[in-house]
Amino acid sequence: MRYINFINPNRIQWCCADAGISIDELAIETGISSKNISSDKPLLTYNQLNKVALYFGRGVLFFLSKNEVKEEKVHTVNFRTLANKKPSMSLKLRKLIERTESQRDRYVGLLEELEVETETLFEPLKYNKNILLSAENTRKWLNVGAHNTFESYRAAIERRGILVFQSNGYNGKWKIPKESTILGFSLYDPVCPLIVVRKQLWPSQQAFTLMHELGHILLHKMSSIDDAEDYDAHRGKEYEANQFAGLLLVPKEYLATVNLDAKPNEYGEYIEWLRPYCKAWGVSSEVILRRLSDTQLIAREDYEGFRRWSKNHELPSMDGGNRAYRHREPQHIFGNKFVRSVFDAKNSKKLTLAKASSYLDGLKIQDVHLLEKHLANN
Repeated sequence: MRYINFINPNRIQWCCADAGISIDELAIETGISSKNISSDKPLLTYNQLNKVALYFGRGVLFFLSKNEVKEEKVHTVNFRTLANKKPSMSLKLRKLIERTESQRDRYVGLLEELEVETETLFEPLKYNKNILLSAENTRKWLNVGAHNTFESYRAAIERRGILVFQSNGYNGKWKIPKESTILGFSLYDPVCPLIVVRKQLWPSQQAFTLMHELGHILLHKMSSIDDAEDYDAHRGKEYEANQFAGLLLVPKEYLATVNLDAKPNEYGEYIEWLRPYCKAWGVSSEVILRRLSDTQLIAREDYEGFRRWSKNHELPSMDGGNRAYRHREPQHIFGNKFVRSVFDAKNSKKLTLAKASSYLDGLKIQDVHLLEKHLANN
């Protein structure tokens, strides 16, 4: 058995500390003896070291360097911002964030290959502290109509130079871990910001997450990672992002059309009462009730009562999914703008077919052709 020489034990220890796990836990996860890993001179074969590298999302060469690890070179500013906000987030989520950043960087590089002026991709409006005015101006900036869905909101945001990724519903490298409470995160960048939204059972549930993260990008010019508690915030930047999302999705003129005389007495009947408005505006019942409560058109207790009811009648989360249309998955995950840019590069000979496949989540070549055909027909 041939062991790899010159493995830097400090780098293994640094990765464990960064991921919040012990050497013993790493040994269990990789199936390698903890004695071999924890030694001052780790006794690992290439395959074993590769297992460790894959577990941490690093390359094998990372563990062969004699240099001390410098966090600012390993983790970007955006990553450190998110990690500081949610220090207990899992290694799986950390790897997803890094993977997302890498995919965004590949996209920007692709546009440069296509000779697109990347400096003008994202040109946001100038904002002040008036959240209501900011939401109204953003709605005009996005040029959204009276009838919307999550996908139409997503397309409007992508047209303004912001990538929108959607996590997968089934287990895989683009899924927000099932055990995580994170609903979405955003990566601010002056050239190409990015929003990641967790896939939920109903797309309308994702609209608020999408606009909340947009608020962080436009109002605060910052990266953020958010769970359900952040969407209940009553102060600070999270509260501002909540206000912004609600005002953008359900402006005051929309509220005026809600038939309040038809409001049921039972919380369980609210969904049916608000169904036509939810369908037209592409939002959930809770978002509409929150706005009705904020404007005192209904009592706060009506909104809070519905939330208590919905928690006791929670619908199943979107897990599992199916891969019957595997060739369409990159479109669902990365969005139309990203996918069409890949095909533009392929068709202009800037990317080989194999390289295009790697950009599209490793699609098989036959699926790359199927996806291109699908996009051409839509």
